[in-house]
Amino acid sequence: MRTQRMMWIGWPAFLMAGVLEMVVFAFVDPGALHWFDQPVNLSRQGVYTIAFFIFWAILMASSALTTLLAQSPFEMNRCPVPGDERPLDCAKYPA
Repeated sequence: MRTQRMMWIGWPAFLMAGVLEMVVFAFVDPGALHWFDQPVNLSRQGVYTIAFFIFWAILMASSALTTLLAQSPFEMNRCPVPGDERPLDCAKYPA
């Protein structure tokens, strides 16, 4: 289930990062970018790559928050420890 949730977070974020990359760089020339009044000393491919990973990270955070907020109270409160190793305050919830 954990791997499935990671795919719920990572895959849509990856796809949308690609779309966002195309939209942003349809209007922005990577060669004209400046950082603190200094030109960015990266190739176009370098700017595209760094921007993609920044977009992907932001979109993964958004997807992770959505996945967290979509969990039911049962999923949030269940005890992840096996039954014979549970502390007393975790005994009443099934794994």
